Amino acid sequence: MGESTKITVEGSKAMENAMKVAFASKDMESINAHFGGAKEFVVYNVAKDGFELSGVVKTDTSTMTGDDKTDFKVKALKGISIMYCESIGGTAAAKVIRAGINPMKVQEPRKIEAVLGELVTMINDNPPPWIKRIMNIETIEDPRLARWTAD
Repeated sequence: MGESTKITVEGSKAMENAMKVAFASKDMESINAHFGGAKEFVVYNVAKDGFELSGVVKTDTSTMTGDDKTDFKVKALKGISIMYCESIGGTAAAKVIRAGINPMKVQEPRKIEAVLGELVTMINDNPPPWIKRIMNIETIEDPRLARWTAD
């Protein structure tokens, strides 16, 4: 049976409303692994004021078969809000989504730090509603709200 190890890193500061973002990676620097084949996921806390390494989730499913692999990885990623990978199959994506994790595919390998920077910028500009829900960000200045409050 496969073994999951979570290596946590103690952060330097408490990040308010941080979400956990995991990256399927072969080298701990780039998003360059398929969800099903990833042996480890690098996890970061991401918030308005930046990001910090949270830990690494090691998921070796080489001795497992079929759906057990996917189920094992989904359980190992419990508590993750967004998971980036190079690719993911339809059945696996459905299981990931049912577990409350938002899967994101990249078209080609990308540096994790660049994606983290983009996430922080997006959070500070105008994040989409699903990100606001994850981070418990109150919608204050959304022009769409005026439609619902008009008499």
